[in-house]
Amino acid sequence: MAFDIEDLLTRPVPRYTSYPTVPHFEACDGHADYVAWLAQLDPEQPISLYLHVPYCQKVCWYCGCNMKLAARYSTVASYVDLLIKEIDLVAAALPQRMRVAHLHWGGGTPTSLSPDDLERVMERVWFHFDRDDAAEIAIESDPRTLTNEMIDRIGALGFNRASFGIQEFDPTVQAAINRIQPPEMVERAVSALRRVGVDAINFDLIYGLPHQTVEMLQTTIDTCMRLRPNRIALFGYAHVPWMAKRQRKIDTETLPGPRTRLAQAEAASAAIRGLGYQQIGMDHFALPDDPLSIASTNGTLRRNFQGYTADEATTLIGLGATSIGRLPQGYVQNNAETGAWARAIEAGTFAISKRYALSPDDRVHGDIIEAIMCFGEVDLNAIARTYGLSAGWVRETLDEARTYLPDGLTQTEQGTLRLVAGAEPFVRLAAAAFDQHMHATPARHSLAV
Repeated sequence: MAFDIEDLLTRPVPRYTSYPTVPHFEACDGHADYVAWLAQLDPEQPISLYLHVPYCQKVCWYCGCNMKLAARYSTVASYVDLLIKEIDLVAAALPQRMRVAHLHWGGGTPTSLSPDDLERVMERVWFHFDRDDAAEIAIESDPRTLTNEMIDRIGALGFNRASFGIQEFDPTVQAAINRIQPPEMVERAVSALRRVGVDAINFDLIYGLPHQTVEMLQTTIDTCMRLRPNRIALFGYAHVPWMAKRQRKIDTETLPGPRTRLAQAEAASAAIRGLGYQQIGMDHFALPDDPLSIASTNGTLRRNFQGYTADEATTLIGLGATSIGRLPQGYVQNNAETGAWARAIEAGTFAISKRYALSPDDRVHGDIIEAIMCFGEVDLNAIARTYGLSAGWVRETLDEARTYLPDGLTQTEQGTLRLVAGAEPFVRLAAAAFDQHMHATPARHSLAV
């Protein structure tokens, strides 16, 4: 390999689930802007919905998400009441009734809601919106707290995809991250969901965890294969204790070093591919007939706040505290502090605390970064044609990117830039070369691998 692996392993870069990335959003009271942006949506185009539940019944020390321990269910029930009110606010601001192509519940743990409360929210969604015939309706769950009653309700409500955070099955690692879930527990939950019609199952795995070895991860993958999930996401543990204080309970001395992390990532990727899964972008895998694999093959793969997706909708509406939405005009983020979000919704206003209006240059560079993240290459001539830019722009853009690209990571041929063989784990570094905001105002990020 021509590139310096030791240098690349220690470089922090964004995950590029958006461009610009969240640290570059502008703090504001965005109610008025959001109302205007929603009113301008094309009612003929489908939208996607993301519903965020910031509550869990158990705390996992590795988690970097915005979550709270649900000590009393009354707190969760009050949150549900306001989530329904926020759905009403969104529906009232839209130009007319719209069609939903994707709906995703995330968290936290969405199944920390009671089955009745989950049903109340879903009923309100379908009161205001139409469901696309091929809509993906997905929910994240924790097998440690998933009840039979909730499983039955998920099936009755028409969910067709469920995600589980497996992370690692080794007992030593599970104890170190405070997430004890033996394989039998996961198998029970998956089998029960499939019996009620939730046929598409996603597993999340993590490398770089405390005490973890390549052999442990391989054993976990072999165990997962007994259940043959439709998709697997393989994430590198992001140790960000300055942001996620619960991670301070993890002994940094037990974390694998950069070389070991890379070995784990490469071994796990090879093992999953060897079991018949197609690799999607840098860290997702799917069976050949899964919509994600099909989108990757036909060139329609996208990237958003849920990671890689087959969702082609240009509008993603975020609901709940800390959720982020993307509209054709730009990004909006709800207040991450649950109390502040609740007070705004209770008062009948949106709880937007950050926004970002996309400039023409943002759209161009966003398309470049998304292409690299999804396909490992970008045809700058095609980008130029889409936006009416000159051949000179292609040369200037490549020249500027080369000042940030690590040596030997990519190659360029007739305006197409692509990763060299073996550089796939470092795709975020190639994308970062086109990130004009990061170059101007650096922010703190996790390691590249």
